[in-house]
This record gives sequence, C-alpha cells and structure tokens, in this order.
Amino acid sequence: MYSDKVMDHFMNPRNVGEIENADGIGEVGNAKCGDIMKMYLKIDDGVIVDVKFKTFGCGSAIATSSIATEMIKGKTVEEALQLTNRAVVEALDGLPAQKIHCSVLAEQAVKSALLDYARKNSLQLAGLEDFDPTEDHHHHEEEH
Repeated sequence: MYSDKVMDHFMNPRNVGEIENADGIGEVGNAKCGDIMKMYLKIDDGVIVDVKFKTFGCGSAIATSSIATEMIKGKTVEEALQLTNRAVVEALDGLPAQKIHCSVLAEQAVKSALLDYARKNSLQLAGLEDFDPTEDHHHHEEEH
C-alpha cells in the first residue's frame, strides 16, 4: 500500500524539531483528519539554510513533511515556492489516493512559513499574493 520511500520517511523522518529564532514559521492543520504541521525555516540571504518540522498526524503526513523539508533545504525562497503537492507525492513514489490530502498540507506548511518570512521582512514574494494559510484545501481532490 505504501512505497518503501514513504515507509522510510515515516520510520526515520528527516529534519524533525524546531528552530529557535526561525526566520519563518508556518502552521497548517486539517481539523477534519486532525493533522497539524508546523514548519520552521532558517533563511540566509534568500536561501533556506535549515528547515525543521513538527507534525502531528498520520504516517503519510509525517512522510510528506519529511520529504518536503529535504526538497527545499538549500534552495532559494523562490525555488521553494515552486514546491507542489504533486512533486512531494512523486518524490515519495506515490501515495494512496485517500492520503493525497496529506501532501497538500506539506505544500501549505512550506508556503505558510515563507509567507511569515516575507511579512517579517516586508517582502513581496511572487506566488504568495493570493495564498491564505487558513484556507482548507482538503476538499479539492487533485485532478490527474
């Protein structure tokens, strides 16, 4: 049911924890399934030099958080904004259809943390103009 990669990131999640004095913190949650994801970013000169997360949720939520942190670490803020839930799912070699919403949470957490960073530094980040971290994205199934 789950790929080896999903199991690996669930059993051995990367970048777990929190960053003191983080440059950007994003927290998103889905009340319906109880998943809560908190993402911490350390950004130096526009580059994400460190990223940590804390996730309260199912194995898929933990695995998607873990791989999302790996995918944005070392990237520029602009590159990290391009992260999509589809890319997260592909990086994990797929997720069961009913667990796809967990990957949306990872994308939302990253964007929410970047939005926090932008606000703290009075920056306008392309792609975040219409982003609302409080919006519930779990009712939209992704079309394939």
